[in-house]
Amino acid sequence: MKFNHSMRIGFGYDVHQFAPDRKLWLGGIEVPYEQGLLGHSDADVAIHALCDALLGAAAMRDIGYHFPDTKGNAYEGIDSKILLRRVMEMLREAGYELGNCDITICAQAPKLSPYIDAMQACLAEVMHVAPNQVSIKATTTEHLGFIGRKEGIAAYAVALIV
Repeated sequence: MKFNHSMRIGFGYDVHQFAPDRKLWLGGIEVPYEQGLLGHSDADVAIHALCDALLGAAAMRDIGYHFPDTKGNAYEGIDSKILLRRVMEMLREAGYELGNCDITICAQAPKLSPYIDAMQACLAEVMHVAPNQVSIKATTTEHLGFIGRKEGIAAYAVALIV
C-alpha cells in the first residue's frame, strides 16, 4: 500500500505554572490577570503547543529542540510569536502549508472567552493564514488537578499540514 504524504497531522501539548510579576501571554496576546506564566520565553502555552503540533506533523522534532531553553541564550524572554513565525518558515521551506489547526487552552482562571477572537486573529496574522484556519477553544478542569487549583495553564493543539 502506498502512503499519501500530501496531508500530515501533528499533536502538541504544553504546560506552565503561574508566577507573580509576569504578564500572561496566551495565543499571542496579553490577557489581563494577576499572574503570568513561568517560563524561559514568554511562556505562551497555546503557541508552544501549536509549534509542537506543526513541527510534529512535519517530523521536525519539537520546539525545545529548535529553540532550547538553556540559560542566557537568544530565546530567553522571547516573544513566542517569533518562534511560531520561524516554525512556519521552516514548514514552508520544507514544502508544507497549514491546512488548519485546533488549540484547546485549559485554564480555571482567568475566563478566556472574551479573548478568543483576538487570539485567533493574532495567530492567523503571524502564520499568514486565514482566520478560519485557526480554531481556539478554552475549557476549565472543573476545579480538578493543578489547573483546577489555579496553579497553571495547559494547552493542547493539533495541526494539519499539506
